[in-house]
Amino acid sequence: MNTQAQAAPMPRGRSPSAVEIALLASVFVVAACGLVYELTAAALSSYLLGDSVLQFSTVIGTYLFAMGVGSWLSRYLERQLPAHFLRIELMVALVGGGLPALLFLASAYIPGAFRLLLYGLVLAVGVLVGLEIPLVMRILRRNVQLKDLVSQVLTFDYLGALAVSIAFPLLLVPQLGMIRTGLLFGLMNAAVALWALWMFRHGLRRVGAHGVACALTLGALACAFVFANRITSLAEDKFYQDPIVFSATSPYQRIVVTRGHAAGHRLFLNGNLQFAERDEYRYHEALVHPVMAAHGAPKKIAVLGGGDGMAVREILKYPSVDSVTLVELDPNMTRLFTEHETLAALNGGSLKSPKVHIVNTDAFQWLQQPGDIFDVIVVDFPDPTNFAIGKLYTSSFYALLEKRLAASGYAVIQTTSPLVARKSFWTVATTIESVGLLATPYHAHVPSFGEWGYIIASRRPYRLPDALPPGLRFLSVGTLPLLFDFPRDMARVPTEVNRLSNQILVTTYEQEWGKVAAH
Repeated sequence: MNTQAQAAPMPRGRSPSAVEIALLASVFVVAACGLVYELTAAALSSYLLGDSVLQFSTVIGTYLFAMGVGSWLSRYLERQLPAHFLRIELMVALVGGGLPALLFLASAYIPGAFRLLLYGLVLAVGVLVGLEIPLVMRILRRNVQLKDLVSQVLTFDYLGALAVSIAFPLLLVPQLGMIRTGLLFGLMNAAVALWALWMFRHGLRRVGAHGVACALTLGALACAFVFANRITSLAEDKFYQDPIVFSATSPYQRIVVTRGHAAGHRLFLNGNLQFAERDEYRYHEALVHPVMAAHGAPKKIAVLGGGDGMAVREILKYPSVDSVTLVELDPNMTRLFTEHETLAALNGGSLKSPKVHIVNTDAFQWLQQPGDIFDVIVVDFPDPTNFAIGKLYTSSFYALLEKRLAASGYAVIQTTSPLVARKSFWTVATTIESVGLLATPYHAHVPSFGEWGYIIASRRPYRLPDALPPGLRFLSVGTLPLLFDFPRDMARVPTEVNRLSNQILVTTYEQEWGKVAAH
């Protein structure tokens, strides 16, 4: 069938160039919207399921496959192409725009069906987006020669994707959050449908019905955009045990702070507990004081991670300290625990101390730059749940760390649970030793986490200190040696070195903690 005869006739009084420009502009918008839906699905799945490489790979692969299916199915749309295009835009607007909100709610209320819904929505959006571009090209064929058609459409398609790939992490997510970002681009898809209704109104059947559909879609998405915070609260209130007192989405993570009668304030990053007010002193005293007190008179200290300022609070208990350099990737974290009155009180206002210098950058890149040598380096990263964090537990990272550590200095690394993730814990020890440092492991019981592990890295053998600062709530000189005694179920096991080229720690960690989650 002749596709030129299928397109609606051009409205009177409108030049072909105007139609062409408008359709190509719609390609730009359609491409931008499609990529946003793909990115939000991948980002949300990595937030909620972990292992960002796996989630991004499977979501993107599923999406591209679905686009191919949609492109193949477009051959069966033969008549009223503008009408089909309009309806597809409305469906993409609703399904794609609502995708982040639906996934958030599903993770809270029907977690068992989350993966099914995730890939079902990705398939649906991919098929619909795959239908869009072939339809636009067939509509454009009456105004554009074939030799120019493909190049023009693909140019605008790729430009739209480029614009979104830059704006998504730098502007959209930090300013709007995942849910509002999805809804905003859903509104843009609906606006394209409304434009198509106006542009091709003379050749469309049931113009009034299409107009009502556009109005209802725009209205539903606009209402959801206005009440996006309420949608987020519905999901997170179900997910977290205690009321949420603060939440924000940064380019790096979802930050949530809750407050309850029993646990007090609790910090969650991407849904993973980082500390609970009721027992964080146990974690941070065990992290900091074994190395600080053992050094004797540490002056220059570096803290990598630990943007909540709790480790810095413990470090400042030593009068010998001249400076503390805090290297935290996410400026939202250090800003929150500096400016939020209640949260700043938890760290004793440590981040406001004139001795503290905050550097908001990637710790790996920071270590690669020439810089100071430190007496003590405290490494307080989240657990290696994905490859982005996993690189901070590799031999390459520890080799850089060793160069910034004084000859008589100590570094300490928080190293997950040696009871639950035994192999993961000892993998870190093996990796530290692979760069020529001595690894001295120890552990402490933190009720919110269970049995938790740490490893001291140094050039000289570690010696227990004879004294600790006054006023500690957990550690004492008498109990400190007990931390270095490992029972048989946490004793060392053979492990490989965690390298940038293999990142075995991430896989091992996921397997070990996955067994706990399964039960």
